[in-house]
Amino acid sequence: MDFTFTEEQQAAVEAARGVFTDVTPDRVPSPALTPGAVSDEFDRPLWAGLADTDLLGLVLDPRHGGAGLDVLALCLVLRESARVLARVPLLEHSAVAMAIDRYGSPALAAELLPRAGRGELVLTCGSQGRTGHDPAELAVTARRDGDGDSAAWILDGLHSAVPWAHSADLLALPAHTPDGRAVLALVPRDQDGLTLAEQYSTNGELLAEARLDAVRLDGDRVIDADGAWEWLRGVLATGTCALALGLGESVLAMTSQYTGKREQFGHPVATFQAVAVQAADRYIDLRAMEVTLWQAAWRISTGAGGALPVDGDIAVAKIWASEGVRRVVQTAQHLHGGFGADTDYPLHRFHAWAKHLELSLGPAAAHEQTLGDLLAAHPLG
Repeated sequence: MDFTFTEEQQAAVEAARGVFTDVTPDRVPSPALTPGAVSDEFDRPLWAGLADTDLLGLVLDPRHGGAGLDVLALCLVLRESARVLARVPLLEHSAVAMAIDRYGSPALAAELLPRAGRGELVLTCGSQGRTGHDPAELAVTARRDGDGDSAAWILDGLHSAVPWAHSADLLALPAHTPDGRAVLALVPRDQDGLTLAEQYSTNGELLAEARLDAVRLDGDRVIDADGAWEWLRGVLATGTCALALGLGESVLAMTSQYTGKREQFGHPVATFQAVAVQAADRYIDLRAMEVTLWQAAWRISTGAGGALPVDGDIAVAKIWASEGVRRVVQTAQHLHGGFGADTDYPLHRFHAWAKHLELSLGPAAAHEQTLGDLLAAHPLG
């Protein structure tokens, strides 16, 4: 495999850096301290900037006004967004748009995706389930109200922890049919029968508990193509790994700068062996997070085969991301000493976001179980 990024992917990174350059986490108090103290609306001016630079259409087909790039490009941009803890639904919006482009009807894609690429239609996705058999992903039922592919769907159930749902226009929610198939329902935020209750994540950001009570959707608003939800969940998990990597790199850089200036006994603490070894261990974590991320994103993007199905590479990447980002922020707080516990210092906000990313779509243990099941089903050698 070749991990050299293309000119188009590198151009996307440069565009993202230009948009995110004025976003500084220390200007925003940590909402983890007092949920709701920061605006529950995402950063609309930043969203407009992403739209103006065509980054919201980065992964859309050119026929819908997009750049036609892949999951690798999306992860590169997400990595940049996490360096500054950008408060935008870039991952969820882009992943749902890609799923509609890949699995939705041509008419549905033509209706929704040009507006999504311009930022006029904001998409989000319920994604707290860890595996395809997680009860969280089986909490919403979907049944046909009639016969034929054009028959409407009726949805009932509860889906927790939907990010940015109170600000998004369209919620993509997994559901299951009476015969056990997974489908993806596209529910407008103002749809009759849908109610959103407030929940808050570990990072203090507003989530939603989405309750569906006999929600009726037209036939094409539920994507029931085989593998649609599983593919979308894989993109979401891989994108979460990219966010963890960008956050971890920013935290390690912050720690390096602090320990290089902080002196004890007349020397910078960065020169002490115990400090240097801990920093080196965290650098190794980040490099492992990076290589496993690109492996998973490359396989999703190319459809290339491997010793295990692509779910195995996604599980490995999420294991490293969850464990690695936790170790990075814990070491950073330790090496910062008293500053690590100062809630006015931006490290506190990074730590809260790291915990959110560690647990999103399941902690490391859940993906270790997935990996074990895959190894049992596909013995190596």
